[in-house]
Amino acid sequence: MHLAGKAMRNWLRLLSTCTCLLTAALPAAAAEGDLAVKVAVEGAFPPFNYLDAQQKLQGFDVDIANALCESAHLTCEFVIQKWEDMIPGLLAKRYDVIVSSMSMSEERRKQVAFTDVYYNSPSIFIARKGSGISEVNPETLKGVSIGVTKATAQAAFVDKFYKAGSEVTVFPESPDLYKGLADGSVDIILEDKLAIYDWLTNTKAGQCCEFRGADLLDTTYFGAGAGIALRPGDDDLRQRLNTALADIKAAGTYDMINAKYFPFSIE
Repeated sequence: MHLAGKAMRNWLRLLSTCTCLLTAALPAAAAEGDLAVKVAVEGAFPPFNYLDAQQKLQGFDVDIANALCESAHLTCEFVIQKWEDMIPGLLAKRYDVIVSSMSMSEERRKQVAFTDVYYNSPSIFIARKGSGISEVNPETLKGVSIGVTKATAQAAFVDKFYKAGSEVTVFPESPDLYKGLADGSVDIILEDKLAIYDWLTNTKAGQCCEFRGADLLDTTYFGAGAGIALRPGDDDLRQRLNTALADIKAAGTYDMINAKYFPFSIE
């Protein structure tokens, strides 16, 4: 969905006042007596969540979290957390929710509760242009080096279906994964399609590469979209966030955040 120029400029000015430091409370909309909530994000998964040159959190997840906290009357703080420690940190009560593009896989549903889905994205393989890789399946990728990011649904999928015949390299974070593909450390990678879209289309390094094969929509590994993770039993907070999510969609706020990052709907 595209916005008129004036409306988009007004929205961007509004969003720029709402971006927070990693432990800064969300602004203005939080009134005295609102429920205090700590929100975990990775901060290394652009365009969904990342640190800008001033070390401020930016991204789709951050803007959605801001909007949800305002709508649900929550006083929120952001906490940056390494991806592999996300769920352990939640269960240890170091924060209360995870708004960090977490796919709702069956394995994760055994550990945490989720809100309604707040966006959908398939996973897909990406290879360098001219690599000679056309078809993508366990047979055609035998002997090929595959890159994935640590503790992700993509890593679990590759480990299950491709590890026997391929050399798998696990990178600590998505930027490392993309660099590994660009510099030839690996031949092909598996990544969330929306997450890598910005790198492929808007960066010089990303011009090296392109999608390969069909979208992967296996719900066992990739879940039914991204949800906000909570501790099991936090039913009141879960309901407040679900209500807020419906409200920001009805008000058009969700669409404006969507349009800031993507020229198409990801709902």
